[in-house]
Amino acid sequence: MIQQCAKLNRKKIWLRGIAFTVALGAMCTFVCDLSAADSKKPRKDRRRSPPPTEWNKRTASEFYEDAFSTLEGVRPDFSKQMRTASSVVKGSEAESSEIAGGGFKWSALVSAETLVDEIKNVKSNVDKAVVSPTEFKGGGYKSGRIGFGSIALSFAVIAEYDGDARWKKDAENARDLFARAGFNCKTATDQSFNEAKARAADLESLLDGNAITTKGEREGDFIWSQTAGRPALMTRLDAAEKIMSAAIASKSDFSKAIEILLHEVEMAAVIGEVIQRTDYEYNDDDTYRGYASAMRDAAVKARESAKKNDYEGANTNIGELKKSCDSCHGDYRS
Repeated sequence: MIQQCAKLNRKKIWLRGIAFTVALGAMCTFVCDLSAADSKKPRKDRRRSPPPTEWNKRTASEFYEDAFSTLEGVRPDFSKQMRTASSVVKGSEAESSEIAGGGFKWSALVSAETLVDEIKNVKSNVDKAVVSPTEFKGGGYKSGRIGFGSIALSFAVIAEYDGDARWKKDAENARDLFARAGFNCKTATDQSFNEAKARAADLESLLDGNAITTKGEREGDFIWSQTAGRPALMTRLDAAEKIMSAAIASKSDFSKAIEILLHEVEMAAVIGEVIQRTDYEYNDDDTYRGYASAMRDAAVKARESAKKNDYEGANTNIGELKKSCDSCHGDYRS
């Protein structure tokens, strides 16, 4: 009789714990399904841990008799949340940015002409950096870092561009050369000055219509964050925001500066996309990605407004762009 009562008590405790096990299993279903997909085995072939045969009082007290009477709400759809986090904001031209073959539709954000113009425009930053070793070490290296960073970014996009673009055939080599020069411009040394001087000469030759003969040296696979470092991109973005603000200061200013505004919002859209790539810090943070996506999409909308000569629309969109930037800086800038 005593043995039967003991068995009944153990069975009762085991039933109390089974409710918690069911609830825990519901939360872990997504992970289990991933494991099943990886193993390529049918569900019935997967080995399960057997239920406990004996519980002590301390362990049994940790479980609800009926977990479903305590839990509230519907079961989360974890796969849907992951899809939502990785998708872009709807209603934007960037929403359909993926193209056949797994490439990215850069033309949804920026024109090939803007990328080429960016390379030409920032040449002045490079020229300032290499006037002399003394000026380079006195602060010119900072200008070189920004200039080479923008050039490397532009060549990186040209290399992947979904359409015709000038210098596309040589873009990967140019990307690596200018990326390395920009990276080395973090410090002001004779070596970094000499490299900056050589790359400035390559850029001059390229703009004159000649090919770059120097071959870039890159170890490992292409990495966006090594091509365009975040500090250089943020400095470029700050400059873009100032130009945008001046362009929408009034309706008359807007009418005169539409082409300039188009260039800046397209570069802002590119930066907003690039800083979400997997090798950048915080790329797996949904809040951070939300700010970057909002900035990118606001830039795309401002681009559309500028093309339509819509001052009010451009004003609103650029306001949203700046708002997302300010919010991001408030949460993530160290």
